[in-house]
Amino acid sequence: MTVCKATFSGTVFRAPEKRFTQNNIAITFFTLQVDGNDDLLIRVISMGKAAETVEQTLSKGDRVVADGKLRIGAAKDENGDDKRVMELELSSFEKVGGSSSKGEAPKQIAKFAEEDFSDDLIGEEEIPF
Repeated sequence: MTVCKATFSGTVFRAPEKRFTQNNIAITFFTLQVDGNDDLLIRVISMGKAAETVEQTLSKGDRVVADGKLRIGAAKDENGDDKRVMELELSSFEKVGGSSSKGEAPKQIAKFAEEDFSDDLIGEEEIPF
């Protein structure tokens, strides 16, 4: 798995969906279709207070610029073929277009503090070694 910092602009392809972990931490997922590449979809993940902000602010069709940690992994599709899976752990985002008047820079919607959920997401008794 590769991890790096990345910024993408695109359209919200699939609306944010909020779920909760066993420890009651909110996690929101949405899919971003990257501008200029109809085949490039990225799953964007936010946790905690950021998840609440994303769910309340974004909807399908919104244009956004998303910044965060990109993870690239591998998975098998239903045919057994390998494919790349890209997930962006959201650090900040800007909603662009829409209500702002011409010539205005996009308004910063949200920038999130780094939160460490490592102890909350998996307990020691769940570690297999």
